Amino acid sequence: DLPSGCSMSGGSGGGSSAPGRFADYFVICGLDTETGLEPDELSALCQYIQASKTRDGVSRFISSATEGENFEQTPLRRTFKSKVLARYPENVEWNPFDQDAVGMLCMPKGLAFKTQADSREPQFHSFIITREDGSRTFGFSLTFFEEVTSKQICSAMQTLYHMHNAEYDILHTPPTNDKDSCSSTGDCNGTSVSKLQRFNSYDISRDTLYVSKCICLITPMSFMKACKKVLEQLHQAVTSPQPPPLPLESYIYNILYEVPLPPAGRSLKFSGVYGPIICQR
Repeated sequence: DLPSGCSMSGGSGGGSSAPGRFADYFVICGLDTETGLEPDELSALCQYIQASKTRDGVSRFISSATEGENFEQTPLRRTFKSKVLARYPENVEWNPFDQDAVGMLCMPKGLAFKTQADSREPQFHSFIITREDGSRTFGFSLTFFEEVTSKQICSAMQTLYHMHNAEYDILHTPPTNDKDSCSSTGDCNGTSVSKLQRFNSYDISRDTLYVSKCICLITPMSFMKACKKVLEQLHQAVTSPQPPPLPLESYIYNILYEVPLPPAGRSLKFSGVYGPIICQR
């Protein structure tokens, strides 16, 4: 795992009083095992709006706005709140850390859970934070999946599935007078959907549970290609069976404190975990 509390020297701002670094912050966002699974209503509402527009058009959503989150979603398809687990450094004076903005933009869809049966390819995205004075800071995030090792979280997901299946069966069991017509056709829609719901499920005794996590760089300028390479190499170091040449903390320290902004119109080459990275300004 990427460290959520590794010790790094350098102070809160590295002794600099003006921006001049390649990156201001390294951030880790993901599941807070102490607070557990908290529904993310905002992300759920955004997904509901998007799904409603795609399925039935805007008018369908407006007439059904009070429905809110789609509670028929299986727990693995629901959204849960992510948290900023760690950031380095704690703060820099020229770019105060906006925890709410960074946390939301790093993982705009909240936490996602998957099992070994799902695709778990890392995903990269960028974002911009614009302040009231018009100044901007840039963020680059790599989201990946790691195995859930907390027994409490796995048990909580199993419990959610038990509750979901019980509620779903109650809502979709046909009335008594409809059972004959169901048996004559060989199946009921509710039964077939219920089977599909159970297939897309989680069994704590059989499945491995994974949760999304992201690593992020906050920078004063848009260095998308360079930041993507930095994050991909850090992720590779975490998942590789062979440890990197140096401790991960040393690479993160280098990015935050020792790599300067390249001069205007120039390029800068610096060392990543596994190879050189070129940054152009």
